[in-house]
Amino acid sequence: MTLAEVLLSCMFVGLVAYGLFAGADFGAGIWDLLAGGTRRGARQRQLIEHTIAPVWEANHVWLIFVLVVLWTAFSGAFAAIVTTLYIPLTLAAFGMIARGAAFAFRKSITTLPMRRFLGAAFALSSLVTPYFLGSVVGAVASGRVPPGIAAGDVLTSWLNPTSALGGVLAVLVCAYLAAVFLGADARREGADDLAEQFRTRALGTAAATGALGIAGLFVLRADAPLLFDGLTGRGLPLVVLSVVAGLVALVFLWRRRFLPARAASALAVTAILLGWAAAQYPYVLLPELTIEEAARGRATLVAMLVALAVGALVLVPALAYLYALFQRSPGGEVREGPTSAPGPRAGAT
Repeated sequence: MTLAEVLLSCMFVGLVAYGLFAGADFGAGIWDLLAGGTRRGARQRQLIEHTIAPVWEANHVWLIFVLVVLWTAFSGAFAAIVTTLYIPLTLAAFGMIARGAAFAFRKSITTLPMRRFLGAAFALSSLVTPYFLGSVVGAVASGRVPPGIAAGDVLTSWLNPTSALGGVLAVLVCAYLAAVFLGADARREGADDLAEQFRTRALGTAAATGALGIAGLFVLRADAPLLFDGLTGRGLPLVVLSVVAGLVALVFLWRRRFLPARAASALAVTAILLGWAAAQYPYVLLPELTIEEAARGRATLVAMLVALAVGALVLVPALAYLYALFQRSPGGEVREGPTSAPGPRAGAT
């Protein structure tokens, strides 16, 4: 493995982490949108706020990591992507800003109309942001971002069937991950009725995602043949692994085993993202720019790798501790299985 491939692999680890952790956060906002009226959806929204409040800002560290590595080590590819796809990237950035501001201010506002407005801003931005990010992935994966400054069409590069497929899949995957994670959190907090509601939503979203994935193969075959060939060729084992892990997750959900369902769901999402990477290897931008062509000089790559190694010594343990700290029950233990706690403790702060 070359130095450029090592750095790109590190970047992809960050992309997978962002897809899993921030994806679940975006999905929680989607379920906030669909929770119902002020009274009917109050406990669900309390659980969502209680679950994501400690970690939602930290999860964006992974996006910053991906952008910094791409910008520093593969600046030509970075320039091509951000200049061709500046419209969906800008809309996604506005969505992140609106989402964060609304989530932060909603907790300090007491008037009902303003809380509803901020809640709607948080929920809607949680829906549209993953769509635009998914459309960017679809544009890159379908070969519509050529090398060069604004060399691709700024509209058709992301307004096309593959980008639309990527956007909708991103929304569904985020909603699915959030339902699985929130079901586990509700069970841990003793709110078994909420856990059952999110379990039902997870099963329904998984069915919709699977159906769209099957239909998406026909879309890719017609609209992105290079990507289709890669997914059914080099990336096929990872696609199969994703399908198997997804089915295992459904079995665990059916049996109300939320913690192993989390692990299997994370594996399913990770495998399909890695399948995308394998499908377009050795290209950063299909079908022209390879990894080695996109990489900067050896001195830059070595300095970047050293910086990543030193930074990981601080960042990774801190994030691991943060995630582990907020996965503990009020009694200090991670719980699995039915509980008999009656009240809506998930909303406690």
